[in-house]
Amino acid sequence: MNAPRYPSLSWPWVGLILCLALLGQEYMFLAVGPNAPLTAYRITLMAVGVTSLALILLPPWRLGHFLGFLVCAGLLAYAYYLQYVEGIEPCPLCIIQRVAVAAMGLVFLIATFHNPGRIGATVYALLLVIIGAAGASVAARQVWLQSLPKDQVPACGMSLDYMLQTLPFAETLKKVLEGSGECAEKGWVFMHLSIAGWTLVFFIAMIAASLALTRRD
Repeated sequence: MNAPRYPSLSWPWVGLILCLALLGQEYMFLAVGPNAPLTAYRITLMAVGVTSLALILLPPWRLGHFLGFLVCAGLLAYAYYLQYVEGIEPCPLCIIQRVAVAAMGLVFLIATFHNPGRIGATVYALLLVIIGAAGASVAARQVWLQSLPKDQVPACGMSLDYMLQTLPFAETLKKVLEGSGECAEKGWVFMHLSIAGWTLVFFIAMIAASLALTRRD
């Protein structure tokens, strides 16, 4: 007698179901408050969920890259809405993350119209991974600053425009990446994550999606 066969689940579905289950558990049992381990847990949780959903809904190669461009454009549009309508001014680290999102969007758009072969698709994926990893590292730096106790937050520094006008580019970049007091501010929070937290989730999901798209026609 043959044993009954049960339908198998692909790992993106497993990741999404696990994310939803743990997300419900967090809202029932975990405390709300700014601390590094809890923030890291929430970002990991949402990164798994968003990445899993992106992989489940992953379309063919050209459409996937066009949707990637639309996601990047939407994120930038919302960032400018927060700045010019809600009055939330971006810090230097936020500006670098915007540049990374814009660069990813440009690569997605070029790839959409180019539609290369397998080798070209791999090159585009590597470009997206490099840009996404750079943006993710900056976002992670800002998340770390936001998780610091108030007495450990660095003092507010010079504006990015002023540093570009008065300092060498290398020194400006070093100071920006170090972060300052304004980078530790959370001007907008959704589901306990700041803009930097959600941007980090976005970069992780886009890196995974860009790698997965290399296997799509």
